[in-house]
Amino acid sequence: MLNPDLTRATLEVLAGFQASEVDKFRDAEPGKILHELRQGELAGAGVIPHSPYYGSIDSTSLWLLLLGTYYRWTDDLSFCRQMLPHVERALDWVDTYGDLDGDGFLEYQTHSPRGLTNQGWKDSHDSVVHLDGKLAQGPIALAEVQAYTYLAKLRIADVYEALGRSDQAVVLRDQAGTLRARFNERFWVEDEQFYAEALDGEKRPVASITSNPAHGLYCGIVDADRAALMARRLLAPDMFSGWGIRTMSKGSVAYNPMSYHNGSVWPHDNAFIGAGLKRYGHLKATNRLATAVFDMAVTVDDMRLPELFCGFTRRSPNRPVAYPVACSPQAWASGTPFLLLQSMLGISARAPENTLTINQPLLPPWLNTVELHNLRVGRSMISIVFRREGEITGFSLLEKEGNVRVLMEE
Repeated sequence: MLNPDLTRATLEVLAGFQASEVDKFRDAEPGKILHELRQGELAGAGVIPHSPYYGSIDSTSLWLLLLGTYYRWTDDLSFCRQMLPHVERALDWVDTYGDLDGDGFLEYQTHSPRGLTNQGWKDSHDSVVHLDGKLAQGPIALAEVQAYTYLAKLRIADVYEALGRSDQAVVLRDQAGTLRARFNERFWVEDEQFYAEALDGEKRPVASITSNPAHGLYCGIVDADRAALMARRLLAPDMFSGWGIRTMSKGSVAYNPMSYHNGSVWPHDNAFIGAGLKRYGHLKATNRLATAVFDMAVTVDDMRLPELFCGFTRRSPNRPVAYPVACSPQAWASGTPFLLLQSMLGISARAPENTLTINQPLLPPWLNTVELHNLRVGRSMISIVFRREGEITGFSLLEKEGNVRVLMEE
């Protein structure tokens, strides 16, 4: 939404580092997108595998998802055609190397002696833990990774359709539909009325209540009737600290508000969740999260969101407890306000159809007016103002260049 040129450059750079061979020391496999690149002495000497390192189960699906989303905002089909060899290699990795046992879910298992034990975004060694406190043993299939893959295949199907490759688009949509059905069957934990964080190496649900499955709301993989159950649980006191949603429930054996991933609060995690809640029609829940993150931001220098902070319950007028070694600035965190703003305003684009969609905009009580200038949709430019009056948020067109249409969805 903000800068599609930056998105395009990011896609190109990551494609340039796409793995072309199996390299167990770097956890690399053909078609895989990197996890991390370092250029220090240890990496240069081959002491650590970050040259680059590929131990990330979600980066390939997220790259595909980003390309598909870029297409929705820009209608840049020529760039998508340029990226097609990388798309095909990435999809092949998802369906072969990513799915270790052929069950339709993406799993990870570390091969590198210096690699990461856990290879999702929660990559600390103790981040995938059963209800009894025992660490899950791999290969591990994370809930959010299935969600990213589901939406990625739908978005790339649109690209294939536009390129005249309808047969491949049909295959991807069928695969996504199958994944969605199997996810809701295998990951749902009836006793908890919530989704499992993961399936372990024996295909047992890792039933600890965590934020991981909530990314499925953003991706639309969650069954509609279960989304409301998730929304209530995510905003219950064991998950919602008052400053944001915790990575793990206070009721979990492994909960520690000062841990990296088992009870802390991550801004980017909350942005995904807030956007997902909006997708399923939970407008006030989205605003509640956005308000919590804003309240946290005004307590830190330059309103610059840190990578994470501790998950202690909010006690006004106290500040959130800082995580001592959190990165600040941090790239994921810096994107948080914009995704939350986009969610509150209900903005999405369908540039191939020359359309900007606004779905149930709702500003919180502390935010009365928002102006967006020079918003690009395909080859058009548009400026819009949103104003809140009581419980109603309306919008007006300020300026437009091109033929983009603005549609209000209910």
